[in-house]
Amino acid sequence: MRPLPHPATEDIRLTDVLRALSDPVRLLIVHKLAETEELTCADAGLDLGLHKSTVSHHYRTLRDAGVILSKQEGRKIYLSLRRDDLEARFPGLLGSVLAAFRDSPPLAGFARPPSAPGGDLTGAAIAETV
Repeated sequence: MRPLPHPATEDIRLTDVLRALSDPVRLLIVHKLAETEELTCADAGLDLGLHKSTVSHHYRTLRDAGVILSKQEGRKIYLSLRRDDLEARFPGLLGSVLAAFRDSPPLAGFARPPSAPGGDLTGAAIAETV
């Protein structure tokens, strides 16, 4: 199998990163990846309540923007954040976006469950609004 295409670090553009992070579903995926080293595609999108093709579109948008790294091993694809690359290109951006996501009031149309630390969105909340 051929590797999935990723932009080189020097080719990551701020406008692409910000556009990719502007979608609530993609922001939730990035938040989930920030809490762990690596997730499979199935684990990262498991509770989003979206069609597999829609979730794949979000993964591709994040990958094409240079936000995530997709690594294929056999039949599984593993996702991870490109923290070092993003920090090298745009120091503090990812940390600021994630902090703002955790500390922000609920987005219009999204319910935040009381049990989530920091009032984070859950896949069930997203599924209710999609």
